[in-house]
Amino acid sequence: MQSNHQVSDIDDSQEALVLDSVERFLKQEVQPYAQKLEHDDIYPDEIVEKMKDMGLFGCLIEPEYGGLGLSTVTYAKIIEKISTVWMSVAGIINSHLIMAMCVQRCGTPEQKAYWLPKFATGELRGGIALTEPDCGTDLQAIRTVAKLSGDHYVVNGTKMWISNGIYGNCFALLVKTDPTTKPRHHGMSVLIAQKGEGFTVSRKLEKLGYKGIDSAELVFNDYKVKQDRLIGGIEGKGLQMILGGLELGRINVAAREVGLAQAALDESVRYSQNRKTFGKPICEHQAIQLKLGDMATRTEAARLLTMTAAQAYDRGARCDMEAGMAKLFATEAAMENSSEALRIHGGYGYSKEYIVERLYRDAPLLVIGEGTNEMQRIIIAKQLIERNPA
Repeated sequence: MQSNHQVSDIDDSQEALVLDSVERFLKQEVQPYAQKLEHDDIYPDEIVEKMKDMGLFGCLIEPEYGGLGLSTVTYAKIIEKISTVWMSVAGIINSHLIMAMCVQRCGTPEQKAYWLPKFATGELRGGIALTEPDCGTDLQAIRTVAKLSGDHYVVNGTKMWISNGIYGNCFALLVKTDPTTKPRHHGMSVLIAQKGEGFTVSRKLEKLGYKGIDSAELVFNDYKVKQDRLIGGIEGKGLQMILGGLELGRINVAAREVGLAQAALDESVRYSQNRKTFGKPICEHQAIQLKLGDMATRTEAARLLTMTAAQAYDRGARCDMEAGMAKLFATEAAMENSSEALRIHGGYGYSKEYIVERLYRDAPLLVIGEGTNEMQRIIIAKQLIERNPA
């Protein structure tokens, strides 16, 4: 799916100012508190409020709707910087912006005018509600149904693993408006769903890593949504909307894992110069040098793939292959770097005193999330054939 994301005319100096502002925010407001908040699995309310003040929830929303209108390239750089400090914070923004971009790309003029300013300020904040207890990668198998009754839809079903599910208040909700039609995706639509009667958070899901951000199960029991909250105003277009949103989501995931890979490298470079064995710093041992060389190369390669995908998205080009490549490589790089960082730190790497154990727990999530890496390989292969017919 092609993107029609409108990019503001931001030059290198303006981008540098934005990134500098983010770095100061991270150093002052996130880094001193991230370790404790993560270990205690506490939602970072104060950090979220400061991100709202900075306009980060509207960073991709067009200026006419109150957003910053940043390019996807600049956005990816912001996400990488945030994730180098604490990946969970970047996830709070990502799910929200996929929802916002569904409205910005596919919504009616009335929907854009009403919803986007509220999304840009963070007054309404949330994410995308796609996956279900028995349905992850195969979104066409969802069972959540929305039946039109008069001027509203009545929704029944359950959504699982929804980021921002507890503290968010508005979601792009993928439903079946026609459960019987073939092919199945012709019966899928996306509704803008604010929390209200019939919309309940049934439980918080406990996780290995990615703590701080809330992941929840959402239950809809005769939940009513006004008909004018059908994104685009036409039924049957939901899967295309979501797949387009996931291109952006995968660029975000790649940028997050570049940040995590960079953090693992930074910690390892620092530790290897301070830790001594056999009378010299371990960075002088060839075995450690080999690890550091591979870690640095993986990180830079992942960064370049992510920038390529972001540039394609900004051009409005179809970029599911580029986003898939970036997501696949960056997440595997983060997995390998976090594992190598743990080895370089030795016993200390297993201690909660150092952040590498957090990196080791956070990295596996995004190998699975936003489409498994096995699916990315299939997407890449199919696009190679489609773009290069014999």
